[in-house]
Amino acid sequence: MSSPLITVTPETPIRQAAAIMRENDIGVLPVLDQMQAVGIVTDRDMVICILAGQGNAGDRPVSEAMSSDPISCRESQSIAEAAAMMGDAQVERLLVVDQQARLVGVITVGDIAVNASEILAGQVVGEICEDRGTGERGHGIKLRE
Repeated sequence: MSSPLITVTPETPIRQAAAIMRENDIGVLPVLDQMQAVGIVTDRDMVICILAGQGNAGDRPVSEAMSSDPISCRESQSIAEAAAMMGDAQVERLLVVDQQARLVGVITVGDIAVNASEILAGQVVGEICEDRGTGERGHGIKLRE
């Protein structure tokens, strides 16, 4: 998993979140409110929000672009369990929490491929890409009608 974490709050302006991503060469930020994960925002989420937004969208809060209720796993779970959760939910990343539900890291399909098993990562990607007719994509965001 990726750690230490770089996070934002729901009130963080999208422009500031984008600058944090650029400075740290990352494409996802967990969103914390009072030390609890309340969402996850990706570079893609922000681009869509800005391009589809009116006026000065970069000043809008991250909460307008983030996915709420992100999927998480416990740090005590195995890589195989995390991979199965990712495949079932069709998401490319999971937040990792400790026993007190505090965010301790993020695990991605890339982390699985590099640090555990390319075969397992490939299986997860296959599950993510599978068309289940739900209107969801592999980044954990439901497409809006």
